[in-house]
Amino acid sequence: MDYKMTPFEKEMERNLLEMQQAIQSKINKTDDDFRSVIGSMGIKDSIDLASDELATKKMEAVSQIDVGRLKAVEQALIRLRNGKYGVCEQCGKKIPEDRLRALPYALLCVECKSLNEKRHF
Repeated sequence: MDYKMTPFEKEMERNLLEMQQAIQSKINKTDDDFRSVIGSMGIKDSIDLASDELATKKMEAVSQIDVGRLKAVEQALIRLRNGKYGVCEQCGKKIPEDRLRALPYALLCVECKSLNEKRHF
């Protein structure tokens, strides 16, 4: 039996699909930029090499962040299609729509997120 989405969930699905496409495009562009930097490395002095290495590390870091966001978006889409979207993974309460509009791939309600952040500091 297929899960029937509410109008809000359909709205969130559209938003998540747009996010997914935008992140994938950004990752592809970063990969192209990375290949370009690597391809342009020829015989260079140590300052040029350090600069290229810094640019490479920055691109790798940005790419890793985007890959993490992409995975979070894809997991949210799965939860949507399974009827489990908008439920806090920690306490099981409904995540407010305002929070989901701000962060469509949120896993935790504001209260649980705050508690987790306090534990890490």
